[in-house]
Amino acid sequence: MVLDLTNERDNEWKEKLSSLAYSVTRQGATEKPFTGEYYMEKRDGNYLCICCGHILFDSSMKYHSGCGWPSFHTEHDDAGITRIVDQSHGMNRIEVRCGSCDSHLGHVFNDGPMEHGGERYCINSVSLSFDEELEK
Repeated sequence: MVLDLTNERDNEWKEKLSSLAYSVTRQGATEKPFTGEYYMEKRDGNYLCICCGHILFDSSMKYHSGCGWPSFHTEHDDAGITRIVDQSHGMNRIEVRCGSCDSHLGHVFNDGPMEHGGERYCINSVSLSFDEELEK
């Protein structure tokens, strides 16, 4: 007997995530620009994968690019974000995925702040959770 763990795991994602979060993280969709919860977030804290809780970015890496989605110039040292060539929709882009659970996060572009290496991680808010750092 062969177990279909992919289908079982997919059902777990559907139960855990909102329909939009499922569509974005598990099916590669994109949330509408300027609508995401963390687009204008300014609090100190860590940005984690909504699916598995793996750390991706912290607030010191976030900046306002004006693109409509949360933007980060650097990933966290422990993130291990995976990059995949994405030629869908007639474009040539680099998709970024969680290094822990392979959820779709967004894309990375080469138009970010040069003082931080020149990259802009354009990330769907719905693919993130936020853990606010409390004052010490």
